[in-house]
Amino acid sequence: MEKFILASGSPRRRELLESMGLDFKVMVSDADENIADAEAVPAPIYVQELALIKAAAVSAQAPKGSVIIAADTIVTIDSDIMGKPADEEEAYLMLKALSGRSHEVYTGICVMRKSDGKTCCRSVKTEVVFKTLSDKRIYEYINTKEPMDKAGAYGIQGKGALLIKEIRGDYQNVVGLSVSELADMLEDEFDIDILNV
Repeated sequence: MEKFILASGSPRRRELLESMGLDFKVMVSDADENIADAEAVPAPIYVQELALIKAAAVSAQAPKGSVIIAADTIVTIDSDIMGKPADEEEAYLMLKALSGRSHEVYTGICVMRKSDGKTCCRSVKTEVVFKTLSDKRIYEYINTKEPMDKAGAYGIQGKGALLIKEIRGDYQNVVGLSVSELADMLEDEFDIDILNV
């Protein structure tokens, strides 16, 4: 029986794993997530590298027999990566840039089995279209404090849903983890049948 470990402190990822029926414990990675020449790395590879860094850091402290699941989510617009805003001013600039436009959300997923070091990383892309937002609406949203710990300065599972016109692709990927893709990875690469765990 595998011992699953989520290498993330994200409450949203925790809820998504719980929705899959997985029994897991949380171990938060303290790895340095700075990637040299990050601007030169394509977004799908960038998020996979970040997820791999988290998985490897947690694997070093994880018990034997663990299967580590790590993820990282970014927002891109015009090929520019948006992480979490540093402050309210940066949140405003991010939301202003997203207003009335479509952007991509990439989540990198990494699964690592400690017993033999087998590792699989993939990324999932979802396109999100924002409504055109007035400055008043942007500041009202920032005042909820919701944008401050979210890539791209919004949370689709919260009040950020009010800013969105359309989603093309996997909704859960925008929340922070494509459970469908994770299930495929566990089944295809690790012979773990999620419906019978």
